[in-house]
Amino acid sequence: MEISAGAIKELRQRTGVGVMECKKALSECAGNINEAIDFLRKKGLAKAAKRAGRETAEGLITSYIHPGGKIGVLVDIDCETDFVARTEDFQGLVKEIAMHIAAMNPIAISREDVPPEVIEKEKEILRAEAAASGKPDKVVDKIVEGRLEKFFAEQCLMEQAYIKNPDITVKDLIYDAIAKVGENITVRRFTRYQLGEVLGEDDR
Repeated sequence: MEISAGAIKELRQRTGVGVMECKKALSECAGNINEAIDFLRKKGLAKAAKRAGRETAEGLITSYIHPGGKIGVLVDIDCETDFVARTEDFQGLVKEIAMHIAAMNPIAISREDVPPEVIEKEKEILRAEAAASGKPDKVVDKIVEGRLEKFFAEQCLMEQAYIKNPDITVKDLIYDAIAKVGENITVRRFTRYQLGEVLGEDDR
């Protein structure tokens, strides 16, 4: 059955779970939001979303060098305890995210981390492109808003489609891991290096 964007939005607001997991839950529950909430609770994802505000003071800094030695990544991913940081599940997650960053080259962890001047510049470009079509200002505004959402989805790590499974985002991948290990997990920072780049050009 077709799941409405409104139902997905409401379920996200009530559980904090990612878009794709909300859509799957609603599909499994024939669009019933209350049943979908129970479905997510059974999977542990709703609990994972609630854990997202807890402090993370342990974790790992991991490096990844892409075959060929032309792209490298340093990533700092944190959890709540050293015990979880030493588990295979957590270490595997850190490696997977480092590989994803190497492949997808995000400009920030989340949309909140994108510098305002970058967003304004992108808006100017999008507005100029949309205005060239001759459409009314209100239509242009909606076009810009939609394309800006696409920009965030393509450029922000947490919103990017996971390289090994485009049906989920990196945020969904992390929430799955939170549900599994029982602790909050956060991407603290990352730096991606590419051979030939000027020092600091891509240092995030």
